Amino acid sequence: MADTSVEMKPTLGLTGLTMNAMALIAPGAFLWLTFAGQAAAGATAPAMWIGILFATVLCLATAVCYAEMAKLYPGTGSSYYFAEQSFLNHQTAWPYARLAKFIVGWGSHLYYWIYPGVMVGVIGVISGYLVGAIWPNFMSASHPGPAFMMLIAVLFSFGVAYIAYRGVNGSTAVNIAINVIQISALLLFAVVALNYRMAHPPGSVAYQFDAQTSAAFSCEFATTQTMVNGTATDTIVRTTDGTPQCAVDTAGKAVPYHISYPEKDASGVFLSHPTPGSVIRMHNFGFMFVQATIAILILVGFESVTSMGGEAKNAKRDVPIAVITSLLVQGCFCYLFEYFAANYVLNSGYSMQNAAGSAAPIGDLMVLVGDALFGAGRGRIFMLAEAATVFLALIGTTLSCMNTGARVTYAMGKDSELPDSMGALHSRNLTPHRAIWTLAIISAVVGCLTVVMYFGDGSAPADSAIQALPHGFWSSFGFSTHDKMAALPNSFLTMTLASNFGTFLLYMLSCVTCIVCFHKHPQFKFVRHLLIPVFGLLANLACMIFYLVGPFMGYGTKMEPLIALGIALVWGTYGGVYFVRASKSTGRTTLVQTQAGAA
Repeated sequence: MADTSVEMKPTLGLTGLTMNAMALIAPGAFLWLTFAGQAAAGATAPAMWIGILFATVLCLATAVCYAEMAKLYPGTGSSYYFAEQSFLNHQTAWPYARLAKFIVGWGSHLYYWIYPGVMVGVIGVISGYLVGAIWPNFMSASHPGPAFMMLIAVLFSFGVAYIAYRGVNGSTAVNIAINVIQISALLLFAVVALNYRMAHPPGSVAYQFDAQTSAAFSCEFATTQTMVNGTATDTIVRTTDGTPQCAVDTAGKAVPYHISYPEKDASGVFLSHPTPGSVIRMHNFGFMFVQATIAILILVGFESVTSMGGEAKNAKRDVPIAVITSLLVQGCFCYLFEYFAANYVLNSGYSMQNAAGSAAPIGDLMVLVGDALFGAGRGRIFMLAEAATVFLALIGTTLSCMNTGARVTYAMGKDSELPDSMGALHSRNLTPHRAIWTLAIISAVVGCLTVVMYFGDGSAPADSAIQALPHGFWSSFGFSTHDKMAALPNSFLTMTLASNFGTFLLYMLSCVTCIVCFHKHPQFKFVRHLLIPVFGLLANLACMIFYLVGPFMGYGTKMEPLIALGIALVWGTYGGVYFVRASKSTGRTTLVQTQAGAA
């Protein structure tokens, strides 16, 4: 039931538009999901906070470009629509309007079609973590099974797509509720984490975390020497159910665990921040860039609301406000506060190295600080309650991205730059249903690729951890040995970087579009329409270049960026071939012949 004559109805006000953008940025969800990837990014983890700050400044420059273009050209299609109108309305650049909008639209799909898949993959990771926390004999919380995570990714891909298919008003109501819940919950965690750090000075009795049981203990663990790969290694003594045994003193009493905040271990590996200043310090310029290239994933989404101009009551006024407000509230406030707390609470009982080897380090920290605040064993309840809000937030961010990506696809289909069927709206729901279900299939595939080797490269578990996994198809299928998994690329980081590559490309093109849009325009302002877009262009370009050359300079790993680049090159090549063939089959010229369709 599709009718190409059906048009979208303006139903969204400023609150609805802002909440849709905020749902995609989702600080509650992304603190949980990206902390592990950032922790595993080689030796760059100490610069996590400053990397996020740099990425936020970069995004603010791009957000200004989107907001300014939305004032002139409100409509459906976001950057794709802006590119068309900016060139069509330019005195000399109008012949290149079709080529410009196709390049921008096709490039944006590298971001909008991969990003939702990464999100449903992460929903699979969190689901595995929660199942392992509740039923440890079935699933390992720290290392959930790839098969189980892939199943959840597929189910949620189609479940979220169904919500998007039903209509934007239902999506907005879901996003408003999710935003309030997840921001409140993760700010609560940040406060509890800061309290734990301040209440436990070096040398005081505190908790340490055990990854195998996903529990916190206030005692030193008893150890014994065993041979692991021919090397004598201290191994924790455990009971038959895997619970670590406490070390005892001469009187037979358990030895309490005394906390410390060491910056590095004997090998120079970063462990924790000894001072608040260490959290916000750059440590190394290259470290900051590596962290920024990953952190861009947690900040993108502010531009999503520009795809809803056709559904806004007052698009010229409300869309620009929603773009900037969503980024300021969530990026400049929520993220910086939450990441400061999560980094500052790291200690000898749970270090950055523990975080790098866990499926959900924020969940682990919630167990640890929750036990200290609410009593032994109650940290798990605190974690489960917080995880429920993260779960909801991930649904919201996936939903928002699907809505945005489907509308960009819809705009291209309506212009016959993609198959015409993509430009059809459902006659009852007024949603681009074919674009939505196409994106659901793509997201399911990308979601499976995201988690198939979630513990590859630097996140590869030790052989002892692999042997301790519950045996079964859902819990242990896909794990081999530490050396084999360490030799393979981390699939989550690979797909994240592929999405981020599309983001950098899209944001660069949008900055260029803004410059073209206001060149010799009566409303031209030097700072907003030239200085800021040029800064955004150069900052995005710098991140993209460093994203590729950084690993060869000793920052981060090599496999994942190169594979991500390969994905981008294949997508770009296919786009060029598709454009040429589609032009020939429809008899359309690359350059616009007449300046028609300008707004």
